[in-house]
Formats: sequence, C-alpha cells, structure tokens
Amino acid sequence: MTTPLRQVWSELGGDPAAPGRLAVTGPPAVLRSAFDVTGAGVAAVGASLLAATDRPVGLDTRTLAIALRSERYVLRRGTSLGAPFDPLSAFHRTADGWLRLHANYPWHRAAALRVLGCTEAQVPSAIAERTGVELEAAVHAAGGVAAAVRTQERWRAETGAPPPLVEQRVVGEAPPRPVRRPRVLDLTRVIAGPVATRTLALHGADVLRLDAPDRPEIPLQAADTLPGKRSALLDLADEGRREELLGDADVVVTGYRPGALDAFGLAPDALALRHPGLVVVTLSAWGEQGPWGGRRGFDSLVQAACGIAVEEGSIDAPGALPAQALDHTTGYLGAAAALLALAAQRREGGTRHVRLSLVGTAAWLQGLARGAAVDVPEVDPAPHLQEMGDLTLAAPPGTVDGSPLRWPRPAPSFGTATPTWVAS
Repeated sequence: MTTPLRQVWSELGGDPAAPGRLAVTGPPAVLRSAFDVTGAGVAAVGASLLAATDRPVGLDTRTLAIALRSERYVLRRGTSLGAPFDPLSAFHRTADGWLRLHANYPWHRAAALRVLGCTEAQVPSAIAERTGVELEAAVHAAGGVAAAVRTQERWRAETGAPPPLVEQRVVGEAPPRPVRRPRVLDLTRVIAGPVATRTLALHGADVLRLDAPDRPEIPLQAADTLPGKRSALLDLADEGRREELLGDADVVVTGYRPGALDAFGLAPDALALRHPGLVVVTLSAWGEQGPWGGRRGFDSLVQAACGIAVEEGSIDAPGALPAQALDHTTGYLGAAAALLALAAQRREGGTRHVRLSLVGTAAWLQGLARGAAVDVPEVDPAPHLQEMGDLTLAAPPGTVDGSPLRWPRPAPSFGTATPTWVAS
C-alpha cells in the first residue's frame, strides 16, 4: 500500500528513492481523530525534511504532535500569550443546523457583529434565529468569515470536485538562477503560510515577512510563526520598495485569498513577466476555482464546510480535528514544494508556480485510509519544547543526521525590521 508520504512525495515530483532516507519513530497515532492526522503530518513534515537536505532525516511522532499544535505551547516568561481562539470563534446553533464563526481578528469580529446586529453576549441567540447558508453569505459579504456545517456529500454536491493536493506549473521562461542562500518574501498570515515560511527559515532561507501597517498580528501567532524570520511593515502600494524586494527575491509565498494581491502585480503570471525565475507559492483556503474560490477562510471553517466537523462529531454535535491540522499540514507541504521548485529552477530554469489550498488538503485527508479512533495517551510536551530567551516554543519537528533541529533565533518584535534583504 502506498503510504501518505510516498503519495505526497510523488505528487511533489521528488526523487522516488528519497523517502527511504526518512526514519519515523514513536507511536503510529499520537492525536485522537476519525482521520489519519498523524500519517498526514508525517507525510507533510517528512516531505519538507527530504526536500531540505540530501542527508538522512528522522521524525518522532511525539515531537510531531506538539509541532502540529505549536500555537498551544507558546509562553513568554512562563505565561501564556492567550487562547488561540476568540470566544466567538466556535460552533453556533442556527435555525437549521450549525454555523462555525471565526472572530480571532477584530475586523472579522466587527463584521460578524454588524451582520447580527447585536452585542457579543447576544451572538448565540441571534445566530439561532437564522439559517446557516444565509448567514455565511451575509458575513462574507460584510468582510467577515463563517461557514455552515455540511456533510462531505453535501459539500461535494454544492462545490464539485476538490482541487488537487498540490498543483505545479511553469508560468514563464527564465534561465536557471545561481545557487545562493534563498531569499523568501513572506506575504502570509495566520498559520498555513507562516508555517511554510517558518520552515524555510529553519532550513536556512532569509525570510522577510511583510505586513500592512494597519493590520497588526495577534501576539500569540507572531511569537509562534516568526522564529527565524525578519518582520517588517510595508504598504504594498509602495511600488518602488515592493519591486526592489521582488527583484532580489528567489521565492514569494502568498497566503491571502485568490486575487486579493493582484492589484499590486503579485499574480503569478504578472510576476513571471516582471521578475522571471521566481518561485511563487500561493496558499488559500478554498482554492481558486468554484463558487468559494474568492472567499476568505480558515482551517476551522474548512473543517466545518467540507464534512470533517461532522465526522469528528456528528451532524447534531459537530467536532473538530485535534489540531489545526489542515493549516500545519498545508504549511509543511508548501515548504517542501517551494524547496523542490527552487531546486528545479536552479537546474532547469523557468518561473515556477506552486498552488495549495486548505480544502485540497482536507480532501486528501478525507481520502486517506483510517483506523479506529482509539484513545491515545496525551503527549507530554516538555521534552519537545525549545527555550529561546524569554519565549518557550514547540521545537521544530525532525532531525538531520540524528541531530534535532532547532529554531535559529526567536521571533522578532512584530513589524520592527527594515524591509530590505540581508547582504549576501
């Protein structure tokens, strides 16, 4: 039987012999789920390790379990930076079922409250008076994010076939670029994209994350996903600075909804014309096709819409995966795809585009073989954490030549770096 790792590695176009370099230790299941979350995590993280080095690599599933929930273990001077979810980011009963709301960012919370026309305390009762599909559409139209809970069958009937796990294409001609320390322009937020770029920084890339000056990051997410990177603020409408950064970049990773950055010339085909030879990685929630292609989305909403929430619970009491597994898995897959595309560009040339989505990862997870959702002991996080100054973080998963990976430096203060590249 083809393992999830070999399936993923084949879709990425990697050397068929490479999976033999990965040694996996630890229990076969470390997170209780109706789905093979452990196997999917091993495949994604394993692919990122294999793509990063030609040396023997290893992965312990217990370290993996902590890494897939890294946002839960962040401490500053021994104190939590807060819960990963806002209290309103939860399942709410509707007149005809359930709605999953996302309100972690203040602008999304404000949009939901405008639609509902109520205070935060009144949200459950206001949602209970309306139908799920009507509410998800209204919240999206107002600039927020929500998803009605559906079965997988209903989701597929409404939206059609899901996108592939990984899509790769050459979007323009370009000569091979010289080998150097990769420069990665990080235009991502939340978890999936930041995990991809965090992993690239772990493996030696100079990663510069850019955020809009009017969009602060949640402190917990900044501490969790910025290790090894530099963080700067830049209005992408500043064409001169933007094009200067793009001109010296090797990889661009975007994590916004499809089309959101096109006005800044950041569509893959447009980048191929102005900056031939780039590797462009785009991650989105719902993919680029179909009726949901232009919507905002998050891991929890994809779980709700595509049927995972029903299988993790029931149609009457939806549940959630034991981790933001769609986010983390997509992030590690994105890092692996970026590294392989970068190597291919240096061998063969071309401007290369890799596309991934949370809904594509969800469909892949739903298609993996499953065992019984047996109880598994909770992993003690202590041996799988890394102390960095006043921060405690989940250690990066994996070993190279038997040596555990370590974050090269802690997360910087958000938005404090100068938006320039480190001199080679």
